[in-house]
Amino acid sequence: MQGVSCRPLTDGGRAPSSSPLSIDVVEPTEARIQRLVSENPVIIFSRRSCCMCHVMRRLLATLGVHPTVIELEDHEMERARSANDSGAPAVFIGGAHVGGLESLMGLHVSGRLLPRLREVGVVEVTCQLI
Repeated sequence: MQGVSCRPLTDGGRAPSSSPLSIDVVEPTEARIQRLVSENPVIIFSRRSCCMCHVMRRLLATLGVHPTVIELEDHEMERARSANDSGAPAVFIGGAHVGGLESLMGLHVSGRLLPRLREVGVVEVTCQLI
């Protein structure tokens, strides 16, 4: 029987990070969101106490992926929702909006998450006989 073994890439194995969105108060929120999405291969926009975000992070961590996590304030969440037509948490992979936890889990269960993560260079997938 064949199985899939996942290893994080050596340069992609950095620790999870949380950073505020309001780093540059001159840059409009929508522009910051777009910039952050384009600069990070896997990014989650969340609220500080979001349990669904925690589940997303744990799922990705089991695959060797440590996404950038941006914790939004309420007013920023409203702007992010209007800019990306989604609430929190929202995950982006390779600049493309995946959706929330349900969408991420759907990709994982269907077997499409690992190939997508591999495409953006955050995991290396190797097949081994188990």
